[in-house]
Amino acid sequence: MTRKTVRIAMNGVTGRMGYRQHLVRSILALREQGGLDLGDGTVLWPEPVLLGRREHALREIAERHGLEHVSTDLDAVLADPDVDVYFDSQVTSAREESLRKAIAAGKHVYTEKPTATGLAGALELARLARDRGIRHGVVQDKIFLPGLRKLKRLVDAGFFGRVLSVRGEFGYWVFEGDWQPAQRPSWNYRAEDGGGIVVDMFPHWEYVLHELFGRVTSVQALATTHIPQRWDEHGKPYDATADDAAYGIFEIEGGAIAQINSSWAVRVHRDELVEFQVDGTHGSAVAGLRHCRAQHRGATPKPVWNPDLPATEVFRDQWQEVPDTAEFDNGFKAQWELFLRHVHAGTPYHWDLLAGARGVQLAELGLQSSAEGRRIDVPEVAL
Repeated sequence: MTRKTVRIAMNGVTGRMGYRQHLVRSILALREQGGLDLGDGTVLWPEPVLLGRREHALREIAERHGLEHVSTDLDAVLADPDVDVYFDSQVTSAREESLRKAIAAGKHVYTEKPTATGLAGALELARLARDRGIRHGVVQDKIFLPGLRKLKRLVDAGFFGRVLSVRGEFGYWVFEGDWQPAQRPSWNYRAEDGGGIVVDMFPHWEYVLHELFGRVTSVQALATTHIPQRWDEHGKPYDATADDAAYGIFEIEGGAIAQINSSWAVRVHRDELVEFQVDGTHGSAVAGLRHCRAQHRGATPKPVWNPDLPATEVFRDQWQEVPDTAEFDNGFKAQWELFLRHVHAGTPYHWDLLAGARGVQLAELGLQSSAEGRRIDVPEVAL
């Protein structure tokens, strides 16, 4: 067995997602299993280089996990010929410039979304990567989650017949920060720092809808700020200038309609923090992060509307659990494995910077729709 080291500059690992999902549950998890076995006698061994602005925080993480390489100098890391891949999970406003530098340095790039603050910048990144001849990927984690993988299985099997509609509910109550610490960083609620639920979540909805049902062809959205004042990490009040909730209607190629509510100002009364109900002519299903339940046409009950009597049916009991037919790994780790295989062997990979640009486009048009109060067509993006 040959072990090949792939050195990955990881920018933003002091943040919640960068540390927990990408470093600990993906890259370090790969190391704990002995590396990524490529099946041809080669094992890829990921060697992270922790990159960021706060050296003390980086060193604390490195010491905690027995890692060696730490830097606060992006340019120096990108100039290192031993660094193969640049990964970015910084705040949105800092991402585009760093990705440009990494591409110019000839590094393969893998990045969180949104890839840029606007469609023009996102498309330019995709063009630069194409022209430089590097391999590139964008995190699209939700389609690798067990619930949505089971939902995809139903779609591919023709379970739904003709898909009529998709209804999504996402969100939870993010504490304002005064009497309870907020679960999310304060920059998420400042538009000037790249915050907002539309720019955060609409890129997710784009690839979920695109991958499962088809291309989004129009968007009509209403974005709002329900909580106008919050308190930051130091207990200081600040004005929330970014939207914290968005209510969207998306037309999908082929005729299906998706309605997705996204909110950081909603209390959860559902089984999981995100759920999608898909209704079709032959069946329906409800999928969350881990679970998926289905109801086939032949097993659909016949409810009767009678507001004068209490309901005697337990509607949730009328759905069948879609079984786990495989062992599902962490969704972030699963996509990291695919991307590293792509980097090493050129295996097919379509979750790239162009796919990331579609997500930026949908967020941009969603905000435009909200500002102008109208439905907006979503044209196909191309380089």
